[in-house]
Amino acid sequence: MDDDSVDSGGKQPESVAAVLKVFAILQALSERSETGISELSVRLAMPKATVYRFLQTMMTLGYVRQQADSERYGLSMKAFELGAKALQYPDLVDLAKHHMQMLADKTGETVHLGTLIDSEIIYVHKIDSRHTLGMYSKVGRRAPLHCTAIGKVLLAWEHPERRERILDGAEFKRFRDKTIVERGPYLAELERVRAQGFGEDREEFDDHIRCLGIPIFDRLNQPIAGMSISFPTFRYDEEKAPEIIAMLTTASRDISTRLGCTKFPLDPPAPAGRG
Repeated sequence: MDDDSVDSGGKQPESVAAVLKVFAILQALSERSETGISELSVRLAMPKATVYRFLQTMMTLGYVRQQADSERYGLSMKAFELGAKALQYPDLVDLAKHHMQMLADKTGETVHLGTLIDSEIIYVHKIDSRHTLGMYSKVGRRAPLHCTAIGKVLLAWEHPERRERILDGAEFKRFRDKTIVERGPYLAELERVRAQGFGEDREEFDDHIRCLGIPIFDRLNQPIAGMSISFPTFRYDEEKAPEIIAMLTTASRDISTRLGCTKFPLDPPAPAGRG
């Protein structure tokens, strides 16, 4: 009998217990961006020495990073890359990245691709602005649904019942003066987004940043991602917005079609035939 078998007392083998501890630490780190050993020890009811030992091993493997000049730890991009491989639509980034690069080249601004996770969005790909001053973000960063262009387009085309469940878990936190912080006005905003065919962030999440966003649809013609372009307000030209939205829509139509979408929801309905 090998060393990993369960003993007669019914205890878990040591290797299984170690795996459970590793994943408990990873889960705890995923819930907060930077966490100290003492805090992890209390939250997980685990000795500090044990937490430290596992953290050091996970750092060696590249899944955990330590904040410079502190005793705080967080997940690394390698952990995100592992999770990204479990995306429901693994080809999404591959299908979108060429269009995103073209949009970034044409506008000079930051382009984001985001999907829904719990009651937030997560950025799964981005192309940086060619300008020094642009929107700060990073792949793997979470952002709220209620004050981002991607969040708005994902919910505007979502099935009403699922939208309600998602919003039940959302926090309508105020980030800026223009942030919508009540559910009623936000639902009205989603109606406006759907009617106009695109979403906007009007300095609602970050000061002096405007965003325009478009949904991407799957084979069931349901929204599964959003793509947006972010502008510092001093480079945002209202008169050019329709041109930007048209470029985003063209990109989304192609990506959606490649994902199996057969009736692109942003296209106007075909005229009724004459009897």
